[in-house]
Amino acid sequence: MNRDRISVTGISAHGFHGVLDFERRDGQTFIVDVDLGVDTRSAAATDDLNQTVNYADVAADVVSIITGDPHDLIETVAQRIADACLAYPLVQDVVVVVHKPQAPVGVAFGDVTVRIERSR
Repeated sequence: MNRDRISVTGISAHGFHGVLDFERRDGQTFIVDVDLGVDTRSAAATDDLNQTVNYADVAADVVSIITGDPHDLIETVAQRIADACLAYPLVQDVVVVVHKPQAPVGVAFGDVTVRIERSR
């Protein structure tokens, strides 16, 4: 079945994720994109927010995870965000992209991302 998509991109917050001491001490900006698979037909027919996923709530959850307990890997951050999105009963699948544009790579680069896809 093809699902409708609700996307929120560019959610950013300051977090303390990383394996290096200065990442845990100073933190950095993380940017997250979420793409939710939701059947929105009922919401469209009734014009009722309760029949869909409130993307403001999803964005707040993402910020809470970014600013919450630190993790060594952005893979872990991405999984926690996916789990939070799938906790909404109407979300059938999710794609999460975590951007770490200030990652300590040691060479010039544009961005580091981890992209995961999860479903029920």
